[in-house]
Amino acid sequence: MPNWINTRDDAQLVTDAQALFTKSFGSAPAGVWAAPGRVNLIGEHVDYAGGLSIPFALEQNTAVAVAPRTDGVLRMVSELEDNSAVTEIPLDKVGPGSPADWSGYVAGSVWAGLQVGVIPTCTGLDIAIVSDVPIGSGLSSSAALECSVALAAFELATGRSPADEERRRLVQACMRAENEVVGASTGGLDQNASFFGKRGYALVLDFRSGELTRVPFDLASRGMVLLIADTNAPHTLSDGQYASRRGVIDAVQHALTPGGTGTIRDIPDAAAAAAQWARDNGEDAELTSRRVRHVVEETARTQEVAHLLEEGDIDGVRERMRDSHISLRDLYQVTTPELDSAFHAAGELGARMTGGGFGGAVIALIDRDVVDDTAAAIASAAAKHGFPEPTFLIARPGEGARRLR
Repeated sequence: MPNWINTRDDAQLVTDAQALFTKSFGSAPAGVWAAPGRVNLIGEHVDYAGGLSIPFALEQNTAVAVAPRTDGVLRMVSELEDNSAVTEIPLDKVGPGSPADWSGYVAGSVWAGLQVGVIPTCTGLDIAIVSDVPIGSGLSSSAALECSVALAAFELATGRSPADEERRRLVQACMRAENEVVGASTGGLDQNASFFGKRGYALVLDFRSGELTRVPFDLASRGMVLLIADTNAPHTLSDGQYASRRGVIDAVQHALTPGGTGTIRDIPDAAAAAAQWARDNGEDAELTSRRVRHVVEETARTQEVAHLLEEGDIDGVRERMRDSHISLRDLYQVTTPELDSAFHAAGELGARMTGGGFGGAVIALIDRDVVDDTAAAIASAAAKHGFPEPTFLIARPGEGARRLR
């Protein structure tokens, strides 16, 4: 039998977060805030290259019960770690590279919010964390944690919910937390989806223009679902593999765009131009060309999928999802044997890895009546190869970051 991930509703998240807070800190929180994980339908490894992505917020959330302090200390406890152990971090000790463990996502989001000025003040917080977003699955558990904490800190400081422009600045703060404090060089896809998600809609994010639009994503009326298979293979974005891919793209963009500030989309015949630049500078021309080709072709695929969703052409969407995985496997080289096994077992058409790669999850856009068979096929293939047992959930577009109580 496939192993399905349990998801709590908002009321249960509030109850559990409040209970952990009271147990850990001996008082009641000022409120409970939540932010969702996300799944990326298509547009992978292009957010830092001026490309397009189409994510949506999940119904699985991280919730934080929070109360203000006055001594400049952040105290945090998580059900995902040792839920009897409270971590204490003085705010004045937070900065680039510190703390570099899981607490950096929490402390970093507050620090960065203060740095950019979107969080006007913070004199310390007590924070209790509960979550249904699978860790290390490529579903943005880190962004859900960052965004829930940043939203709580903002609302406690201002006494109100953020306007859209302030949400955009909170996105920037959470990106800085991940890039500078934790050291994972992500590009903003996850935080945008977590802050701007809306039930029933996917987001089309254009990372060159900064434009964000919503497109209807109603699979139920078509008798279809988006199945997520978490391979449970080890997954981390701070071990250098992600950064090495981004490093190639950053170098090409710096060298081949005016002032070094443009994106791959601004470079005519970008793959060929990048290969020539690599040859001229003693770099691996074939490798550089492959990396840039993925970005160019993935961006084009994502533009096509945005139009196909508007037109309701799900078959066309499924074809491009398959092609996306093949590109991530062959050109960007971020898949793993576990991901490729799940992709193949899911039938390939309508399937792809999602997230940064090097572990994590595969998604499959399939008919509702073949969900159990598809999950069973993925689980059977994993067992045959001696891989970890995958876990599954059905992805539906949920709400973005918000206050629950």
